[in-house]
Amino acid sequence: MLQSFILIDELQAARSATSSSPHQLNSSSSTEKFLPAEMLKDLGFRVYSTAAVKEISFIIPKVDAVLLSVSPSQVESWRTRVSAMKSLPLFWWCDSHTFPSNECVMNAGIDGLIGSTMTPLEVHCALLLGVNHYFQRTEWQQEREQLLSKLEERKWVDQAKRILCEIKGISEAEAYDFLRKQAMNERKRMVDVATSIVKVYQILQDQNQGGRKR
Repeated sequence: MLQSFILIDELQAARSATSSSPHQLNSSSSTEKFLPAEMLKDLGFRVYSTAAVKEISFIIPKVDAVLLSVSPSQVESWRTRVSAMKSLPLFWWCDSHTFPSNECVMNAGIDGLIGSTMTPLEVHCALLLGVNHYFQRTEWQQEREQLLSKLEERKWVDQAKRILCEIKGISEAEAYDFLRKQAMNERKRMVDVATSIVKVYQILQDQNQGGRKR
């Protein structure tokens, strides 16, 4: 279960200015009970707050999840930076500063939302759902990467079979058997043998074409 967060808060100064101002024109601000760090700490989580990319690389190995307190337009860029360092559940803090109007558009890969007016039970439910979404999302990404890898391997094998059919004058089935036996003899994957054949063939073709031009 989650125990610690890294809080990336670009709007802390704006929030502090609003809360200290004697003239709050935004009625929604008066209903907001908590700041992101305060809410998480009250619920028993360890919180590391920063908005500096250099600091994140030192903090992120210590945490279980990320909470972004940034505008909608910045969510995707922060998600990309964080994901490049470590795969973690990603939550977004929603209040009148991060989502100031109904015209804002949220179009990024986040796992859940936490709002400034949520009760402890609502926060825990949101976190549970978000973590489940994170595991489903990462599982889907892994399956997608495996599928793309298999398609890429199939492409190399098919190209190698066509080359063998052309050079040796054999059928596709015979070309496939040749690749399989060669892979067994060399103790390599079939795709590695196929890739070598295709690349060598391409080099020879380029050399032949270069010789004709001269």
